[in-house]
Amino acid sequence: MIRVPRHQFIMSELQLNNNTVVDWTNFCRELLHQWILKRQKPIGGNGKIVEIDEAKIGKRKYNTGRIIRGQWIIGGIERSTTNIFIIPVPDRRSETLLSIIREHVALGSIIHTDKWRVYDNLDNDTNYTY
Repeated sequence: MIRVPRHQFIMSELQLNNNTVVDWTNFCRELLHQWILKRQKPIGGNGKIVEIDEAKIGKRKYNTGRIIRGQWIIGGIERSTTNIFIIPVPDRRSETLLSIIREHVALGSIIHTDKWRVYDNLDNDTNYTY
């Protein structure tokens, strides 16, 4: 059996042109993203450990050098349940990352990080143990 890529399959089965398929798949992806975000609940809670870290997703240009072009993300995982969150962020400033943590990590959680200086303000936050 010859496998046809999903995009080609949709074009063929529904007799749609390329632009229409691209528009509809992007629309469906955006709806799914909004649906997930609206139903996402904070992870952690009283005495539960949540591990937090940030990373840049992308690749090096021409596979040389250290500069990586891509998207910064922050993520967290609750150790006891493996509940997670992963959020794209525009930058790694303290204000940006801490606002995401406050939104996605329940009060009373024990937060473990790599102790990068951006997270130092968590020490002043009485809602979390750092």
